[in-house]
Amino acid sequence: MGKSVGAVGLVGYFGYGSLVNRDTHRTEILDAQPARLKGWRRQWVRRDAGSSRALLSVRRDSCSTIDGLLVIDRAENLAAVDLREERYRRVRLDAAELELSADLPSDCPLYVYEASAALGNVRLEIIQSYLDAVLQGFLREHGRAGVERFVRDTDGFDAAVIADRKTPTYPRAVTLEAEEEAFFDALLMQKIPDFASFVR
Repeated sequence: MGKSVGAVGLVGYFGYGSLVNRDTHRTEILDAQPARLKGWRRQWVRRDAGSSRALLSVRRDSCSTIDGLLVIDRAENLAAVDLREERYRRVRLDAAELELSADLPSDCPLYVYEASAALGNVRLEIIQSYLDAVLQGFLREHGRAGVERFVRDTDGFDAAVIADRKTPTYPRAVTLEAEEEAFFDALLMQKIPDFASFVR
């Protein structure tokens, strides 16, 4: 992956999963704004060839636009973000691929993280504490409609769910309000036919 940074020492990266939830950030970001990325589609993929665990990724798709969060960070923090996203490769974006509500800093390189999809026909397993962090981020940044778009427009939701909400295994787990839990679970029951059997 490229390591070039802008002259002003800032970088931008588009989050479309857990990075949308600001509570999961571990660097002192300078700014962030809800944004949309054109020409990409979100999907659940296998974490690696030896596992059925799922993680979120994106792939290029000229017909798709996805919601997310554009984070503006110090260039010196990029190595730490790369480490967090160690299962991904950092891909350079063009500013024209983003729909924004505010101007970008000048000379600010933009990136998105893309995972390599491991091949296999085992049913994917989504960790619930990871999914909770993602959905809470979308609720805060894009509202209930944004959460509904996330569930509707993300490929690979024909997955099992590992119910670890009470004892989270995701390292950047968040705490949900009761109404958030109810909203997320009701939505997922519509998307994943056997969702209720996984989370009892």
